[in-house]
Amino acid sequence: MIVHCVFCRVEDAVLCAKVIDELETFSRSLAGVISFEGGPNCDFEHKSPGFEQGFVIRFRDAEALRLYAKHPVHQALGAKLVSCCSGGLDGIVVFDIESS
Repeated sequence: MIVHCVFCRVEDAVLCAKVIDELETFSRSLAGVISFEGGPNCDFEHKSPGFEQGFVIRFRDAEALRLYAKHPVHQALGAKLVSCCSGGLDGIVVFDIESS
């Protein structure tokens, strides 16, 4: 399984939340997607200041993640997400974790 984690420094919170909702709807329509969780950062430990929104998608395997990444809908939504983040692409952190 691949755990795809995306964390955002948000410039436009309303647009960012809308894009994350659209990413959830889109990702749930794809084969190989196990789950999607997203929303505002509660930052209970105060270790991620500035990262206000994020989401995690669990994929069956690396191939499912590759198909998601190459999909034109993902690319369009990704561009919208970049546009609502502080510093554009620099306002997004992505971690992909391989898990058993």
